[in-house]
Amino acid sequence: VTMAWAMSGRLGFSLMPRVESDQVQATVTLPIGSHISVSRELSQQLLDAAAQLSEQEETLTFSSTRSSLDGESLEVRLDIAPESLDAWPPSRIAQEWRDLTGDLLGAQSVRFESDFGGPGSGAALSLRLSHPNTQVLEAAAADLAERLAEYGLTDIDSGLGDGKPQLEMRLSAEGRSLGLTGSDLAQALRGPLQGATAVEQFIGRQEVSVEVRLPEQSRNSLSELYRLPVRTPDGMSVPLSRVADITLSQASSSLQRIDGRRIITVTADSESDQAINQVLATLQEEVFPTLSNTWPGLEVSMGGRQQDTADNLATLRNAMWLMLAALYALLAIPFRSYLQPLLVMAAIPFGIVGAVGGHMLMGFGLSIISLLGMLALSGVVINDALVLIDYANRKRREGMAPREAIVAAATRRLRPIMMTTLTTFLGLAPMILETSRQARFMIPMAISLGFGMLFAT
Repeated sequence: VTMAWAMSGRLGFSLMPRVESDQVQATVTLPIGSHISVSRELSQQLLDAAAQLSEQEETLTFSSTRSSLDGESLEVRLDIAPESLDAWPPSRIAQEWRDLTGDLLGAQSVRFESDFGGPGSGAALSLRLSHPNTQVLEAAAADLAERLAEYGLTDIDSGLGDGKPQLEMRLSAEGRSLGLTGSDLAQALRGPLQGATAVEQFIGRQEVSVEVRLPEQSRNSLSELYRLPVRTPDGMSVPLSRVADITLSQASSSLQRIDGRRIITVTADSESDQAINQVLATLQEEVFPTLSNTWPGLEVSMGGRQQDTADNLATLRNAMWLMLAALYALLAIPFRSYLQPLLVMAAIPFGIVGAVGGHMLMGFGLSIISLLGMLALSGVVINDALVLIDYANRKRREGMAPREAIVAAATRRLRPIMMTTLTTFLGLAPMILETSRQARFMIPMAISLGFGMLFAT
């Protein structure tokens, strides 16, 4: 029952345990080319919402507020007063701050964080989309972002940031008939727009180059651009608009490629790992097949935390099988038996059940740190069974009947085994019950060891 509960995703699983900071941060990304005044307005909106939150709640105070901004991004950070941390967890402050801030007009993406900069930080959900057609890829990313909003996720980013405006030029049919190539168009544009060296001369001992190009007003004029002369191979001069198809488009703010494929990463966040696991299961069953049917050729894969978690679990799984094989070999040699090592190792599943139950009891989700604790636990819980079977074997060699040898071993070794287990658990109890931020990273491992040993015994 315990393992079924853990496998169902209700307990939650993450790469690293979330360790909340004593600060809360809002990060806003703006479209490329945004004016600094827009950043100032959005920064002030965030600061006003933080001040309103502090005024509404008497038990919440901020020791300081800081902001940094430029034309395309801004950060606002709130330092929580130590006396407010007990009543106000940083994750709750981030949620309240998000609600009071409302919509930030002109923002490309917004992210409120209470666990930034440490293990377990970053977007809770990261999905990578790939498709040969860029337009289909962008449409699918926007569609997926809208669907994620239906599941109560926050800070959704479609990864579709607009870049700077650009002009795309392609050689027209008339240009090809005149014998022009794409390099001819580039050469015709490079001199007037970027500049060309007209004169090189020496002034004293220094060589000076004089470059010429169109005036700024002409460089920024589309009509002047269309009239730029392009020289054909036979010496004719024709305007650019006759030999090229010119269209105005928006450049991508960033390009991501994996194995040569263009990808877009859609990210979202949630207050708990349990919610993310349940949403992810629903996405795999319902949303991903729908996207694949709507956009044929679309590939959806996990990225970010999910990809790192899968990679680490694969490594840990291999380490577990290697450890079990080594344990079996080390037990089989002194016992000179193929069956008795299995009896000793039968305590390992009970330890794992106790570790999972301990996480449920203490309100912690599973993480890689928890599994490392269970891996270490596997080598510890066999000690009790090893002592019992070794003592029973000695009594058997002395001529005692099997049943009597087992009873004698249990009676003689019960007190030492119980004392060892209880003292180990009590030694781990201070770390399990610790509430400081510095200790939370190691608490899952202590829970696995302490409760696993207790239950296995």
